[in-house]
Amino acid sequence: MRRPGSSINMQSTESFLDAGMRYVAAGLRVLPACPTSKRPTLSRFKPYRTSPPTDHQHQTWFSHASAICVLTGETSGNLEVIDFDQRGRAFDAWCSLVSSQDAALLDRLVVQQTQSGGRHVAYRVEKPGPGSTVLARTTNPDEPGKDVLIETRGEGGLIMCDPSPGYRVICGDLATLPTISVADRELLIEAARSLNEAPNHIDASSSQTKFSDGTQPGDDFNDRGDVAAILVRHGWRLLRDGDNQQWCRPGKTEGCSATLKDGAFFIFSSNANPFDPNRAYAPFAVYALLEHNGDFASATRALADEGYGKPASSDVDLSQFKVSSASGTPPPSEPPNIDDPGTLPDSMLHVPGFVAELMEHCLDTAPYPNPTLAFCGALALQAMLAGRRVRDPGDNRTNLYLLGLAHSAAGKDWPRKLNTRILHQVGLSDCIGERFASGEGIQDALHLTPSMLFQTDEIDGMLQSMNKSSDGRHENILSTLLTMYSSANSVYPMRRKAGKESPGAIDQPSLVIFGTAIPNHYYEALSERMLTNGFFARMMILECGQRGRGQEPKIADVPDRIMVTARWWAKYEPGGGNLGPWHPRPAVVPHTEDARRLLVDARYAAEVEYDKAESKSDSVGTTVWGRVNEQTRKLALLYAISANCRDPVINAEAARWAIDIVNHLTRRMLFMASSHVAENPFHADCLRLITKLRQAPEHRIAHSVLLKRMKMDARTFRELIITLEQSGDVSTVTSVTPGRPSREYQLLNPESHEPKG
Repeated sequence: MRRPGSSINMQSTESFLDAGMRYVAAGLRVLPACPTSKRPTLSRFKPYRTSPPTDHQHQTWFSHASAICVLTGETSGNLEVIDFDQRGRAFDAWCSLVSSQDAALLDRLVVQQTQSGGRHVAYRVEKPGPGSTVLARTTNPDEPGKDVLIETRGEGGLIMCDPSPGYRVICGDLATLPTISVADRELLIEAARSLNEAPNHIDASSSQTKFSDGTQPGDDFNDRGDVAAILVRHGWRLLRDGDNQQWCRPGKTEGCSATLKDGAFFIFSSNANPFDPNRAYAPFAVYALLEHNGDFASATRALADEGYGKPASSDVDLSQFKVSSASGTPPPSEPPNIDDPGTLPDSMLHVPGFVAELMEHCLDTAPYPNPTLAFCGALALQAMLAGRRVRDPGDNRTNLYLLGLAHSAAGKDWPRKLNTRILHQVGLSDCIGERFASGEGIQDALHLTPSMLFQTDEIDGMLQSMNKSSDGRHENILSTLLTMYSSANSVYPMRRKAGKESPGAIDQPSLVIFGTAIPNHYYEALSERMLTNGFFARMMILECGQRGRGQEPKIADVPDRIMVTARWWAKYEPGGGNLGPWHPRPAVVPHTEDARRLLVDARYAAEVEYDKAESKSDSVGTTVWGRVNEQTRKLALLYAISANCRDPVINAEAARWAIDIVNHLTRRMLFMASSHVAENPFHADCLRLITKLRQAPEHRIAHSVLLKRMKMDARTFRELIITLEQSGDVSTVTSVTPGRPSREYQLLNPESHEPKG
């Protein structure tokens, strides 16, 4: 047997023209190259992968060349080269491994010595192959940063070649390359991979250690489980023991198919079902795939029964399943147990007087009437018209932040258009805002017009940007909105620009927001940070449900009774014109004694809920319950002025309605938070995956379909699946089919993930 490279030929004396034309005649794609940069000298050479140069170009190039290179891959007849770096120090060991399995195959290969003393092993494959791939690394490279020991040059690659300076063929001829089978190629690649010296990085999509706290049975098995015994039980054969074990797959008599090193089982073979090639598996992943057909939840339970698992030092409860928090934020010591009150019933949307009349007109004329959106629009307009004009005995004002959740084409535009039309007819067009361009823009608008109604459909984008903290502009908007909400009964000093005089202040700014958002966008944007920063505690979130039946559009004037009331508010100047540039003194709307007692009792009840949340370190609960009293009194005030704008009184009916609606919306918000709020982006993806399974027929989706729907890389996707398997939310179902087994994911206990109402 002749081992490639056992004898070194002398440097070739063949000219570049002769060698280049000979290689071209053999079907190789050859280009002139620079010997120092090891790249083609042509400014644009990639087109020559698909379009061959002409003979004239070849003659011109090679006659003046100082080096030549060959493009690897399909353009050169499926040429692939195994490149042995670091002076080829792994080459002899590789030759021994290949020779022990197929000495004849080794003798057929073409070997070239490289400029640095390494080796190129060249051959063609009967079928097109992959791109260039690193096969083995070292922990002690000859040069810092250069840890590659062996790699392939495949589709899209190139090699310098004999007779370029420093390159010479030492076995065979590049013009007479052998064509080997896919099985032969696998033998060569597996032998190279088995020489890897660096620790194999366990692919997170094939393990579950990345987001684990080290207490689960799978973690314990990774530390002390006998994975070798499992491999033997399933037909794997140990070829070489030691720190870097070599294993042969079932059904193969010789050759290394995988290595086991430093707790990582790395697969080379593409025929080692159920493992994927070129991937490292943790011991627990090996156990789950071989012993439990890929059902990680079942594997976890089985290991627990065998005594695996450690006591947890701390667990984080994220919406009914336990995973270690990647954010480092301390969790509540006890998860909230909140009943779902459901979406707000239409019966609670009735406010007598102006709000009811405007709702009725909106529903009568909207192409797609939606009671919730009509209510939000009417309440927002009433709040804006009364801004800086009325207050309750506790100096609560009518400024509100309303958010209606509705899908596209559900009728979100019509209430906004109606409000704009009414304000225009009463001479208050300058009180309408549409988009939040910036925090400074909001301040400037209120400085000119201290009472404004912003109606926007861009809440979706603002929520997403705030959640990802990727847009400073939206953070600035958020800060301004928080400040303006709390400044309605005080004075807001404008910012002073460098080198300029102070622009003054906004006296009792009244900002009302009527925003809309698509439900799934809103829930995906939710995070603990967003709920605890105070913005959402200030917002009233109303869900619109399914779109109703459409109706024929009609052209109708706004009823006189609505316009009369709107004009009355536009002209109302309590205190004799105090809504001018001087300090306004809004009229006080009194309580009845019954209403006062009801509101006091409601405040006590909210304080009890606040104390409960505080005792559990529930930051979301404390933030939301802390705003309940204020929201209740604002709504009671709005109820009173809608029912009777000229002589309003906050009576028991107004107080009960406000208490009921705020209590309902608060509990709904907390329930949705417990089901949707993510403590970190990874948890948000977990919740999104559960939602997609919950919405699927039979709560089951095939692997490829779910991966596409999640729109993420395979590694992150696998991390999600493993985490949800460990938590008992999802199971993997593997079906035996011709070829590779098919995988599906099943949502476990879907009723626990089903939103009510």
